[in-house]
Amino acid sequence: MNEVRHFDKIPGVPEFNCLELAPKRSEYALLIPVINEGDRILAELSRAKEYNVSSYADIIILDGGSDDGSCDPSVLQDLDVTALLTKLGEGRQGAQFRMGIWWSVTKDYKAVITIDGNNKDSIEDVPHFIDKIKQGYDFVQGSRFIKGGHAVNTPLSRLLAVKLLHAPIISLKAHHRFTDTTNAYRAYSMRYLKDERVKPLRDIFNTYELLAYLSVRATRIGLTACEIPVSRVYPAKGKTPTKISPVKGNWNLFKILILNLFGKYDPPKDRNA
Repeated sequence: MNEVRHFDKIPGVPEFNCLELAPKRSEYALLIPVINEGDRILAELSRAKEYNVSSYADIIILDGGSDDGSCDPSVLQDLDVTALLTKLGEGRQGAQFRMGIWWSVTKDYKAVITIDGNNKDSIEDVPHFIDKIKQGYDFVQGSRFIKGGHAVNTPLSRLLAVKLLHAPIISLKAHHRFTDTTNAYRAYSMRYLKDERVKPLRDIFNTYELLAYLSVRATRIGLTACEIPVSRVYPAKGKTPTKISPVKGNWNLFKILILNLFGKYDPPKDRNA
């Protein structure tokens, strides 16, 4: 196992450590943000191994500072993880993704796929995202609400928020109809992420801003987007696996949604145009 490498903060990228558990083997990176996901991330990675996902994409864990033992390097290595990136600087999910995107750019991947690390999503569908990237799409959104998708045990409040609020507003801004816009299961071409009109590596993307912004920016600048069917399965009982608190978390998501609608996260020269 290689030694941990330290990366100081640079503009748009938080300070982080990297432990490479295997050499680069693929042209695609699967980025999984986690923080204290416990058995959920281990179950997700076990399913990925069962379906041989690592033969399609290098699995990169983006750890926000877990202390529950779920990111033990020896365990991750056995589960075919290529690299463990551990964020040390400020920020939450958005900072984790910026860390992963920067790493993917430096490693010259052709595209990145993102998926939550709480074992709700059909990780076995990763090859279908790659197929769409190979067909020339720049943004591929996974959706449980289109034909072939499966929404299982979705909390009613979440279902109504997506269908009646989030998806219509994102679609309005994107000038493209999307149906499952809070879903982080998606793919981005490197052409999209490296486009000078996008600039995803900015500190303004701290929490969930980056997901909202990247949902709309591709079609706004003339790149191609599509949806593919995926499954998202919530537990039939027990606590809903989510980092979004019912009141404060949802209010922050709503604020991000509105700020995104009015161009808050567009690159500065676009906002001033």
